Amino acid sequence: MVELTIKTFGKLDILVNNAGIVFEIPFFDKTTAHWRRTIDVNLMGVFFCSKYAAIQMKKQKTGKIINISSTNGIDTLSPDSIDYDATKSAVISMTKNLAVELAPNIAVNCVAPGWVDTEINKNLPKNYIKEETKKISLNRFGKPEEIANAVLFLASDQASFITGSTLVVDGGYQ
Repeated sequence: MVELTIKTFGKLDILVNNAGIVFEIPFFDKTTAHWRRTIDVNLMGVFFCSKYAAIQMKKQKTGKIINISSTNGIDTLSPDSIDYDATKSAVISMTKNLAVELAPNIAVNCVAPGWVDTEINKNLPKNYIKEETKKISLNRFGKPEEIANAVLFLASDQASFITGSTLVVDGGYQ
């Protein structure tokens, strides 16, 4: 991926690590396979993409890495998503560590979305969505473009003095 980017564009300015899977399965039904798949996608992907992008960014002496976590990585939502929550918390920790490791030329930040109207949430029970929406100050799930706008801000020069931070974008979830 990094090699193709360099070959195509001549440089690599921004990496957005935006992958996530969740298995909404009761705690006692979670298997090793569920845990490994969740860790591989939600955590290992962030680590390896960041590592190889950072090698190029260090050569360039500039770059931005933006990781997508979740508010589940800050506040637990449900034991049914214990593996998801753990990996998203780890992404926040990794963000802080990489910000230190890659400073001063590469900024590393994180966006932690709350409820967003995406495919991952489309099969939630209607009553559950209604109850969760009541907990959001803005009284709705977020839109994907609202999360993208937060990422765009962190990728811009307007965020030139921000690194190691997690921006919560959750509509005021209480």
